[in-house]
Amino acid sequence: MPPPQDSGKFECTRKLEDEAFREGWRLVAGCDEAGRGALLGPLYAAAVILDPQKPIQGVDDSKKLTARRRESLAGEITAKAVAFQVVSISAAEVDTLNVYEASRQGMIRALKNLDPAPEYILTDAMPLDGAPKATGWPIPYRAIIHGDALSVSIAAASILAKVARDAHLRELDRLYPQYGLAGNKGYGTRQHLEALAVYGPCPEHRKTYQPVKDYLLPLFRFSDAR
Repeated sequence: MPPPQDSGKFECTRKLEDEAFREGWRLVAGCDEAGRGALLGPLYAAAVILDPQKPIQGVDDSKKLTARRRESLAGEITAKAVAFQVVSISAAEVDTLNVYEASRQGMIRALKNLDPAPEYILTDAMPLDGAPKATGWPIPYRAIIHGDALSVSIAAASILAKVARDAHLRELDRLYPQYGLAGNKGYGTRQHLEALAVYGPCPEHRKTYQPVKDYLLPLFRFSDAR
């Protein structure tokens, strides 16, 4: 599989999907993740096969859209897609696997659950065949740098992953209101870092991440002293 390609343009279109269609592929899936850089909460991954006969206006990289627009588009994507899947990778699993491998495994799980199965895949710069041999990866794919800004299918997956993760973080905010999760979605904002300093990490924090790891050290030292 060739390395990821960078087209040099940042316009979300069906160009990459149309190239796959011309090569004879019909079920083309896009996949992406959300929450990779967050200090708290699961990582979410999504895979989507869009229907070229049911175009959706305004699909773009989820980071470029407002929350309201993402939620509106997510409803339209799930209603019109040939197939879609969204999966979560817990904070504990992110710590165990490392975030890069957790991102890859999340995409693989979402893709494997698509029904019908994809014939060809577009990923946001993520190689799939580097996964552990136990999973294998027989489906042709193309890894695209900045794919969520270039491919409508990858962008659609980024929207589904982001909307699902944001909804989950709002639920976690009710359990751990001190961190301001409804607003920061688990990322390292000033409010979040100040709360970490006061309250320390909660069970949903990623313990291998800095600065979360720093606030675990006193606990380890206390345990060692005993």
